[in-house]
Amino acid sequence: MIQTGLPPALLPNTLLATLPDWGFALMLVLCRVGTACMLLPGFGEAELPPMIRLAIALTITALVLPALQPAMPALPSEPIHLAVMLLHEILSGLWFGFIVRVLLLAMPMAGQLIAGVIGLANVIQPDAMLGASSTALSRLLGLAAPLVIFTSGLAFVPISAIIGFYALVPAGTLPGLDDAAQTLLSAISGSLALALRLSAPFILAGLVFHTGLALIARLVPQLQTYFAAAPGQILGGLALLAVLLPLLLEHFQTAASATLAALPGL
Repeated sequence: MIQTGLPPALLPNTLLATLPDWGFALMLVLCRVGTACMLLPGFGEAELPPMIRLAIALTITALVLPALQPAMPALPSEPIHLAVMLLHEILSGLWFGFIVRVLLLAMPMAGQLIAGVIGLANVIQPDAMLGASSTALSRLLGLAAPLVIFTSGLAFVPISAIIGFYALVPAGTLPGLDDAAQTLLSAISGSLALALRLSAPFILAGLVFHTGLALIARLVPQLQTYFAAAPGQILGGLALLAVLLPLLLEHFQTAASATLAALPGL
């Protein structure tokens, strides 16, 4: 008998026998990890072409598949069971990706608030995330958010979390409804609170500025205070933004690091 020198796991018959299990594991991992990658910071930005996002999702799936394959369930015999498991994985991936994506929404929301305070709310442009009525400042901060995530190395934290997420929610199952709803509400409220903290200096400055305008309007009724003060409001707001922008980005990075460190699976 001719010895091939190959271990039994690499013999052709063994490989053919394991192909269905590997194919099923690939489908399950792609449904959860790939769906989540479509929403993760940097990897799932709407500005990226769909083929690029799909290639990223496939690459990440291929990288994590060997580590996750031993924990994958057996291939079900009924097609309906297979469809239900795949649907559960897609929903789990959507839920996981959305609680991460909500974090990035804090920056464009803060930009919308800042633009309204400094008088640039009428300068709008289309935004793939917020729609056609996004302000220029919202668009600027919305693009800065994934840049901060990537340059700080935080973009790979959700990838580690979703691998550990399989220990909490096994493949083919869904997270508990109560826990999922509580985590989602916490993520949304945290994002809104972060947007308010980022825009708080501008809101405070706007209150002081408009209070002063109200006093001037009472003292000099003939003066069109709004039109006279509009250029100063815009220039002062942009100057304040130029001074505070590094601090805003630093605060966002700190908040993002704390939020991502609390993801399920870490």
